[in-house]
Amino acid sequence: MPKPLIVEIPHELGLAEARRRIAEGLDQVQGMLGKTGIAVDRMTWTDDRLDFAMAAMGQKVDGQVDVRPETVRVEVRLPLLLALFAERIQKKLGQEGNLLLTKK
Repeated sequence: MPKPLIVEIPHELGLAEARRRIAEGLDQVQGMLGKTGIAVDRMTWTDDRLDFAMAAMGQKVDGQVDVRPETVRVEVRLPLLLALFAERIQKKLGQEGNLLLTKK
């Protein structure tokens, strides 16, 4: 099993605002994922941690998002086939996360 992909995204929003933005962003993402054939199996908040699992083309991905006062830590466990794309996935997560958590 490959090691998990981890992305740390700094922010200056505070815990509550960062969590709110992530929750709102996930609502939009879930709709888009369904259209691409990616099935969301689980998205569950426990305090400031989101546990998720999804599947597409027989591949299952799971992980968690930990919202902290100054950073958001995303950990994703990829199956071996998708681990080949880990660098691109990590870069995209960082870019999209920064856009979501940039002060407006």
